[in-house]
Amino acid sequence: MNTAIAEVIGIDHIYITVSDMARSEAFYDLVLRDTLGFSKAGYFQLAADRHLSYYNRVFGFVLRPARLAKAHEPYAPGLHHFCFRVEAEAEVHAVAQALMQAGIAATTARRYPEYAKDYTATFFEDPDGMRLEVTNFRQERRDRFAR
Repeated sequence: MNTAIAEVIGIDHIYITVSDMARSEAFYDLVLRDTLGFSKAGYFQLAADRHLSYYNRVFGFVLRPARLAKAHEPYAPGLHHFCFRVEAEAEVHAVAQALMQAGIAATTARRYPEYAKDYTATFFEDPDGMRLEVTNFRQERRDRFAR
């Protein structure tokens, strides 16, 4: 019996900290806006810091300036990687190709049966070394979503 007070129905927004806003804006314009279809809301001020916001119909993705100059370390406590989900395997392949054509060192999209029989993904990093992934909406996730 589930005794939860509330059910999380999605991710509202993600904030990531970047070392160079201009460099990260150029990167995320290519990835989020040009490749994955996010809208770019633009800059807003929060306390003393300028933030840059992107959004789609599912969630917001915000860049904020770092206060310490330190590369992302995926095996330190904190976020390891961020994975975007697209509808179909063909889209994963198209995204990987578009990222490579834009000069982003994305891996060739392929199946990863060690994760799931229909798991297809491409992997790449942002300018600060944040690991990013694009994967397909595979059957197990569809079944979970439907229940």
